[in-house]
Amino acid sequence: MTGGHPPIALTMGDPAGVGPDITVKAWQALRASGPGFFVIGDPALYGDPARTIAAPADAAAVFADALPVLPLTLAGPVTPGQPDRGNAPATITSIEQAVSCVTDGQAAAVVTNPISKAVLKGAGFTHPGHTEFVADLVSSLPAQRPRGPVMMLAGDGLRVVLATIHMPLKDAIASLTGERICDVARVTLSALSRDFGITSPRLAIAGLNPHAGEDGHIGREEIDIIGPAADILRAEGHDVAGPLPPDAMFHAEARARYDAALCLYHDQGLIPLKTLDFWGGVNVTLGLPIVRTSPDHGTAFDLAGTGKARADSLINAIGLAAKMAQRRTAA
Repeated sequence: MTGGHPPIALTMGDPAGVGPDITVKAWQALRASGPGFFVIGDPALYGDPARTIAAPADAAAVFADALPVLPLTLAGPVTPGQPDRGNAPATITSIEQAVSCVTDGQAAAVVTNPISKAVLKGAGFTHPGHTEFVADLVSSLPAQRPRGPVMMLAGDGLRVVLATIHMPLKDAIASLTGERICDVARVTLSALSRDFGITSPRLAIAGLNPHAGEDGHIGREEIDIIGPAADILRAEGHDVAGPLPPDAMFHAEARARYDAALCLYHDQGLIPLKTLDFWGGVNVTLGLPIVRTSPDHGTAFDLAGTGKARADSLINAIGLAAKMAQRRTAA
């Protein structure tokens, strides 16, 4: 573990998903080099590598030899691949405790293992997802920069942020406003500087229509909404390009001209990201007073307990969270 820095807090995620499997694999990959972490969950989920700790500060002493687990009691036994609503409260508690560990200085950042929103909502969970829940938990903390949450997906050679996330495409288009685009852009540019160490960040904004509308011949959103938003951002002194034709902004030469791409709907950003780095992409929540990352995949119940789940994304999420936390501490 890196000396002098608090450990990363990992959440349990859905205990019947791949979270326990990839947590053990991440520990095996990082035990010698770090970053150090602990997981908040039932120690039985992690088998022989697990060692119960009493507090996050104890993680450093055991990390090289065992997976540190801050224990959490489940309501019932776990069968991999078979989610149980009865264990949903423990999944939620793990997230709450991980966030508390960061806000009280015992952990440097939160990395969230995958949850099943359907399972949690069946048990009364009212938030749309992880991102909104974490944002709500820290909403009372003072914000030093533009406030999110904004979803970023970061992979090999590409960072994308989304103006709209999980909604039908027709609703995403209808909800686009210049104000929303500007808000997402400002949070992103601030985070690129603060959390990614980019002195003069560059943002590319995608168009919505084919060929970015071709001067209104294939849609007017670029003229009426996206272009004016980009002009406002440029007038504020930001290095912003766009709106750009979406089909021509993700090849290697185009990506070299910006540090992040602002995409207008889910698949516009996720298709190029997952094409470039399907296994290693990381979900990052920007604009929060704490650092939170997550693997860019779901619970994969079909792989749980088989040993086949890959931990690439979780390993990258832990590494990125540690780097972001260190930059904030040094700022």
